[in-house]
Parts: sequence; C-alpha cells; structure tokens
Amino acid sequence: MNITTYEVKHWFALKVFYNKVFEIEEALKKDKIESYIPCEEVLVEHNGKKKTVRKPVINSLMFFRSTIKHAIEIQQRFMNKVIVYTRLKGLKKIPRAIPEREMNIFMLVTSSGERGMEYFGEDNPKFYKGERVRIIDGKFKGAEGIICRIRKNRRLVVTVQGICAVATSYIPQSFLQRIG
Repeated sequence: MNITTYEVKHWFALKVFYNKVFEIEEALKKDKIESYIPCEEVLVEHNGKKKTVRKPVINSLMFFRSTIKHAIEIQQRFMNKVIVYTRLKGLKKIPRAIPEREMNIFMLVTSSGERGMEYFGEDNPKFYKGERVRIIDGKFKGAEGIICRIRKNRRLVVTVQGICAVATSYIPQSFLQRIG
C-alpha cells in the first residue's frame, strides 16, 4: 500500500493545545472521524462526590483516522488549536501517516488498563536498545516492541515513530518471544 495515496485512510497524530483533547475529539466525532486518546480512568472527588473520569496519559496527544487530504483540512480547520504531526516530502511538509499495525499495537497496550505503565511524549533513542520481541501470553498478548529494563524491571516499549512511546509494566520472561 502506498502511504502517500490521498484516498486511503491512515492514522495521524495531533498535538492539541490548551488541554482541549476531549473538545477536539467531540468535534471529530460529529464529523464521523474515528479518534483515539490514550487515557486512564482516575477517581476524583468534587464537593464530596467521587466519580471516575477519563484523563489523557500523554498530555495534548490524540490520534485520528482519515485520508491525508482530510488531515490537511483538519489542520486548517483547527488552526491555533492543534498541529498535525508531519514529515518532509521534498520541500513540503505532509501529515505523517502512522502504519496501521504500529497504531494497533500501540492501542492494544495503552487501552489495557494495566497499572505501572510509563508514557513518554516523544521518541527517546535510549528505548531502541534491546531485542525486538512479541508477547505470547497475558494482557499484552500480540503486542510487539523492544524489550528493555526500566527501574530494574523487564518492560516492553512500544513506539509510534517520532511521536510517543509507552513502556508496559513488568513482563515475565516466559511471555516473551524473540522476533526479527
């Protein structure tokens, strides 16, 4: 599949200003555009009442699925509220399409509800060290990424190239399978 095809839908990332990810999510939902915000459920208390709310785990980051043409329109529509992550093609910046498989693995890991995960707002080169593995059992079964040690624990690091990374909680050795 040619990633520059303008009619094909891809995942794209948005940097959203002023902590308005849910506002942008609602606007995209009205236009029937699929979106994803890596969130966690947090218990908050307000005026003596406790309730669970969604909280973004990476501030100001969300993803949406559309064509490249529509991604450019979204950037123009929400001018001064968002920036679509881009890449250079020749001398022109175009929205950076995220491969479907990479996004699916990222969503699998970030939507697990697992405690003890760590999120990083930008790719961090130190996380590219280590072996490429697939998880063959447990909550993250099917996820692939780089295995590394963080705070003396073996963790899987899944990245969305040039945008963000997430490190899972501890992964038992028996759940890992070397790939590539």
